[in-house]
Amino acid sequence: MQNSAHFMYNACVRKSHIFVVLVFAFGFLFYPGEHFFYTFEQMNEDAYAMPSSLPHFKTPFPAVKEDTKDPVVSAEGVYVVERNTFTVVYKKNADERLYPASTTKIVTALATVASSQLDDVITVEMATDKRQIMRLIKGEKMSVENLLYGILVHSANDAAYAVAYSKGDFAEFIKLMNQTASQIGMKNSNFTNPAGLDDPGQLTTPHDLAIAARALLENPTLRRMVSVKGITVLDEDFKITHELANVNELLGDIEGLGGIKTGFTEAAGENLVSYFKTPFTNHEYIIVVMKSEDRFQDTKNITEWITYNIDYIQP
Repeated sequence: MQNSAHFMYNACVRKSHIFVVLVFAFGFLFYPGEHFFYTFEQMNEDAYAMPSSLPHFKTPFPAVKEDTKDPVVSAEGVYVVERNTFTVVYKKNADERLYPASTTKIVTALATVASSQLDDVITVEMATDKRQIMRLIKGEKMSVENLLYGILVHSANDAAYAVAYSKGDFAEFIKLMNQTASQIGMKNSNFTNPAGLDDPGQLTTPHDLAIAARALLENPTLRRMVSVKGITVLDEDFKITHELANVNELLGDIEGLGGIKTGFTEAAGENLVSYFKTPFTNHEYIIVVMKSEDRFQDTKNITEWITYNIDYIQP
């Protein structure tokens, strides 16, 4: 009798274990979003250089609450992803190729730090006057660090061109930009200039811009720069002053928002790539809106949507 009871007890335990495993597997199968295992495989396929702090299996994953309506946006392309696990919580035309405008400068900055030191000094050879500029003067000497402030804070086209021409061969820098984009996993992007001026060959997608933003945030210097609201920089001789102001109206207006890059041309419409840390919970998100009628309102709507409509699942 004791052996029979013991056998029945073990059988019940085994059945309960099997039941738990099946429930767990079923839950992951229908998990609402792109969970870690999918994300890890996707990042490998994209040849993405994995960040220094890999997502841990115990990292909670975001999931949109049931019966939640989509955020109200005018943008043609949108990509909203939790940064640490790269779990997508909302997307719209994620792989549509659109004009990047000055969001191009994310890649310009990545290519610059890959090929230069911050304290390198550049002599301005080409001082463009197209659109937004920091008013560089031909022959002016400026550090790479200060030019990066011009590129990322003021969205200065002349700063982007100054860096590109400093390499001795403009075409080589554009090649470096495209190599950088490819290396981090931007599969559907191509760049023909460092500033984001409209060109039939200058295209990217909301998904690719999110990848670029993730790479930028992995660099502490660039991450700090994109959150700067305004800064004054000088040339190497301390004779010429440049007042730089960030054109991102949401900096300082939305709690937890820290950059990353604006963009606008007539063909591109209004673009904005943002880094957002949720109040109280401190979950980090990358928000991309492209070809928007009001990039700031769209982004504001998305930050509110994230704050109130996302739960977090502990694996």
